[in-house]
Amino acid sequence: MNRVYSGKTKDVFALDNGNYLLKFKDDCTGKDGKFDPGENSVGLTIEGVGDVNLRMSIYFFEKINAAGIRTHYVKANLDDTTMEVLPAKVFGHGLEVICRLRAVGSFIKRYGEYIESGSPLPEYVEMTFKNDAKGDPLVTKDGLDVLGIMTPKQYDDIKEMTRKVTCIVADEMKARGMELYDIKFEFGYDANGEVMLIDEIASGNMRVYKNGEYIEPLTLSKLFFE
Repeated sequence: MNRVYSGKTKDVFALDNGNYLLKFKDDCTGKDGKFDPGENSVGLTIEGVGDVNLRMSIYFFEKINAAGIRTHYVKANLDDTTMEVLPAKVFGHGLEVICRLRAVGSFIKRYGEYIESGSPLPEYVEMTFKNDAKGDPLVTKDGLDVLGIMTPKQYDDIKEMTRKVTCIVADEMKARGMELYDIKFEFGYDANGEVMLIDEIASGNMRVYKNGEYIEPLTLSKLFFE
């Protein structure tokens, strides 16, 4: 295998069949030895984090694929904490897609004068550029089109897929007595321009509450598989 990229929490290897292999690490983003999924540098190593992130990703990718929603997931191997995925290009230099079911976090920071914290939202989808220096700026459908990053059809497809996947995750959390408030995804596209869900679906990418109390990502991972 040829390693083509070494990331903060995963390494990427090129396979002979044209696909890629993601190797999940136990490294976590954080600061001062404390885990924080919002940080942009590795702050600590927690044994077993790579395994549980892969387990949750496998669980959801298999459900999403079965629902007829396209993803890059092919198969996984828990013994060596790897996941085989289809090749995909990212939009621009990286784009995050957020689906919000309740008004919390950055949504409230921006619009708090118009809505109360915790208010329900109707599967509200927004997209932001992955750019730490600029504070991950929001971008509109028209903006993505004008910049040549995404076609209007790709935007509409991603929005529809995001809502469907969010419902799948929210239902799974509800079945365990928890509530999904918001979740972050990444999408890419194949050689034909068809969009697909990529990266991972792990506790660090979602905000989940139980009895009105926020659940830390590492605790969420444990509760999910109890």
